[in-house]
Amino acid sequence: MAAKSKRAAKSAKKAGEAASSLRDNEYVQRLIEDDELRDNIREAVDAARDAYARIANGKGPAKAIMEDKKVHKDMRKAAESLREASDGLRGKQKKSRLGRIILVALLGAAIALIVSEDIRKAVLDKLFGAEEEFEYSSTTSQTPQTASTQS
Repeated sequence: MAAKSKRAAKSAKKAGEAASSLRDNEYVQRLIEDDELRDNIREAVDAARDAYARIANGKGPAKAIMEDKKVHKDMRKAAESLREASDGLRGKQKKSRLGRIILVALLGAAIALIVSEDIRKAVLDKLFGAEEEFEYSSTTSQTPQTASTQS
């Protein structure tokens, strides 16, 4: 009995040391605190489980992997979720795509203004108001009588 209690005490001590080292581990802390990280891991596991279920449904794994669009979608979703989870564990922030979208929109607008005269006119009309079309008539024009007498 003494040998069993010594082994039990030794095991308990090792378990306590493992628990305290986990408490200090930054990755475990991120996993505990970050809801988005846990959601990404959960999504990855669910998508991988769905892909595996479709592959193992009896068609044959090679055919399912090569031809089944749902397997492709599930595998892509699992890979994206795992990538986001690994970035979250490493502490990388998600890159905002908003800046890239705004840049592409501005470039597209600039190209459209350069290429299309109609768009340029519409933008200028919106910015400065519509141009007023008018006919110019000179107040110093000669009358027909004076024009014929001079020649």
